[in-house]
Amino acid sequence: MHKSVPSVSVTYAQNGNSTRPNELGMRPMQERAYERRGEQYLLIKSPPASGKSRALMFVALDKLHNQGLRKAIIVVPEKSIGSSFADEPLSKFGFWADWTVTPKWNLCNAPGEDGGKVGSVQSFLDSDDRVLVCTHATFRFAVDRFGIEAFDDCLIVVDEFHHVSANPDNKLGAHLAAFIARDKVHVVAMTGSYFRGDAEAVLMPEDEAKFETVTYTYYEQLNGYRYLKRLDIGYYFYSGSYAADIVKVLDPNEKTIIHIPSVNSRESTKDKIKEVEHIIETLGEWQGTDPATGFQLVKTPEGRVLRIADLVDDETAKRDRVSAALKDPAQKMNRDHVDIIIALGMAKEGFDWIWCEHALTVGYRSSLTEIVQIIGRATRDAEGKTRARFTNLIAEPDASEEAVREAVNDTLKAIAASLLMEQVLTPRFNFTPKAKAAGPVEGFDYGEGGYDPKKCNIGFNEAQGQFQIEINGLAQPKSKEAERIVSQDLNEVITAFVQDKTAIERGMFDEELVPEELTQVRLGKIIRDKYPTLDAEDQEAVRQHAIAALNLTQQAKAAINEGSGEGGGSTAFVDGVRRFAMSVTELDIDLIDRINPFAEAYAILSKTMDENSLKQVAAVINARKVQLTPDEARDLARRALKFKQERGRLPDITSADPWEKRMAEGVAFLARMKQEQKNG
Repeated sequence: MHKSVPSVSVTYAQNGNSTRPNELGMRPMQERAYERRGEQYLLIKSPPASGKSRALMFVALDKLHNQGLRKAIIVVPEKSIGSSFADEPLSKFGFWADWTVTPKWNLCNAPGEDGGKVGSVQSFLDSDDRVLVCTHATFRFAVDRFGIEAFDDCLIVVDEFHHVSANPDNKLGAHLAAFIARDKVHVVAMTGSYFRGDAEAVLMPEDEAKFETVTYTYYEQLNGYRYLKRLDIGYYFYSGSYAADIVKVLDPNEKTIIHIPSVNSRESTKDKIKEVEHIIETLGEWQGTDPATGFQLVKTPEGRVLRIADLVDDETAKRDRVSAALKDPAQKMNRDHVDIIIALGMAKEGFDWIWCEHALTVGYRSSLTEIVQIIGRATRDAEGKTRARFTNLIAEPDASEEAVREAVNDTLKAIAASLLMEQVLTPRFNFTPKAKAAGPVEGFDYGEGGYDPKKCNIGFNEAQGQFQIEINGLAQPKSKEAERIVSQDLNEVITAFVQDKTAIERGMFDEELVPEELTQVRLGKIIRDKYPTLDAEDQEAVRQHAIAALNLTQQAKAAINEGSGEGGGSTAFVDGVRRFAMSVTELDIDLIDRINPFAEAYAILSKTMDENSLKQVAAVINARKVQLTPDEARDLARRALKFKQERGRLPDITSADPWEKRMAEGVAFLARMKQEQKNG
């Protein structure tokens, strides 16, 4: 096992803002959502634990009392999340009404199957009561039976919105599209994920354009906590069975949720019960079971008794007792109630244990949304909790393994996930072209010496967690859709890029790589495929903004790692961005395109992985290196044409500049191809 530096380490200011209520009892995220309460279609994107449920209560009460809506129907993906919408005495904190749900209309608490509760939805629609809580499944059955017209003049609230998809096979997505087409309901959609449905868009673009988005970033939330100061995210490699090595990353003194691998995954031993027993054995000597909670009691070598909740056990009665003990409201503020939770499919979204300091996940998780949700378990603010971490334990590629290619793929996917989490956890970038008439933007701090009209400036607004960065030669989006992508969807573009196998493999292991082949050619193609309706200028503007965001994050991380090694306080990231900008003559888009976005990730991988394994990964990847494709050659030729317009000559194949040489190779490749076709 190789202990290592975390791949991401972000330190926050603990300014207390995100937990401080206003005169109506609203925290900043809730206030931001309430300001948009008049919108018919509202999408709230904010991290786990930021108070989305209560934000919805404020908005829904206004819609029911002041906007003429007759009912509010809240749909949640699973029954356990229904409790998030229980009664709240909001007037006690300054609001003008309380939130109440008649017990019989919280169908998540009612016995029976989802499909059997459809009659209760009808009874609710016929009653004088205003609020219903049910599962996504119950709601789907009800819409199928009664039709969308039955819900006219209602507010439909979709919690954990990333479960919905625009795929025609996704029933809830199809219903939502029908509601929007009929236009007789209000919709509030809420999600803690920053990646829409991972692979499938949640809504069709024309439907999504109707939503007003309220975004509250991870940075704003964590920066505004009172106690939690630092968040580390890392991947660690093991060889052999994970159960033998887990003790090297598991600190029994930290409150921990362990997610063991799915039985179908490569990392699983195929015996989940034995895996749990082995973890318990490595922690100490079993003392029995607590009769009240069902928790396992384990005495450590130091003499401390750990209380361990096992949610993997197949005996329903046992597991239900443990699950109920974890949800006991009387124990919510008791730090000593439980020490370690071991789970497989449970304890992810909607699971609230504020004391969790370490989310330890074994095996690669294919869904980014799932990773965000698991990290969210550890990012609750709690007294005395100053640091939280997420660790992904991954099997090291093993020469004797037939599945070595699979192991390599999992390794690259875990690196991609950590790159994406960096984008989510750091402040938001707003980029503008450097212009003569430009000046400082109000509310932004431009560092020592303030704003300098002669150079590209970097301003930072700590309260909003936003950068304002001037870049020479930057293309600006022209259409409304391109503007929306640049302001709200850059993470989606970066997701598609860092999850692209060719991009990450070449970025990390191709020693002959010319960075522009990735930053311009590969990313350019991804954007053309993802947004085919944008014109070429807008596609290029989106590309430039996305690569600037990704590369500035990577350069700031490199500056932090070179600087202090320990994260360097809450201004480290901002200082890192400024340090990079000062180290170059001028911040321009050509310079940003010349940076390999995966170089820093490789530097971290080389510290975490055994040298032989690293060589093996490189060998597997280099063995499948593909020569230039016709598509890539065409893109290089297009860029060669732009080069000719700017310089008055075509790129030279003997040039010392690797990018100029590569463009010339693209032109030559196309010429050869045409000649071959001509010769038949």
